Amino acid sequence: MKLRTWPIVITVAVSALLLFGGWFAYRQWVVENPLKKLVTEYEGVNAVQFDITRTQVDLKLKLEPGTDISGLVKHIEQDGKGFIGNRTLKLDVEDNSSPALDKLWEQALFSVAQAMENKQYTEITATLEKLEQQDNSLQTSAEIDDKNVYITLTNGENSKFIILPRIPQKMGVWSNA
Repeated sequence: MKLRTWPIVITVAVSALLLFGGWFAYRQWVVENPLKKLVTEYEGVNAVQFDITRTQVDLKLKLEPGTDISGLVKHIEQDGKGFIGNRTLKLDVEDNSSPALDKLWEQALFSVAQAMENKQYTEITATLEKLEQQDNSLQTSAEIDDKNVYITLTNGENSKFIILPRIPQKMGVWSNA
């Protein structure tokens, strides 16, 4: 039996094109576009970029100052559950911080880290209230859910968004120890 190479090559190429093209179309129209619409319709979201893998959905967000980041996460997790499925959601928030906000956050960082380590989350709000007393134009908010603590520092046209995981990363053994 003599096999013709051109029909085999063409059949393999068409099959691969249909398979990968179908996967791309599914991902684009069934997952990415509805999820993008869901995220961008939330108040305060300027832009969003996706990186969707089998296990994780990475969102890179550009937010307006003062956006409720905790509410956004709840909105995505509840209304986007059908699009996300069993994948984990990872957020990368691009904020428009200022040197003044960065300096204020550096002042609060030790107290916030200590409160996170001791699981005394009410200390975070007390620390943020002290920051507000130092700078009258500063508005702060801290919210918590079962996975993260969301902190927002807003000073006029600038905002700094901080997402702190409630379950800290475990430190492994150092290779040089």
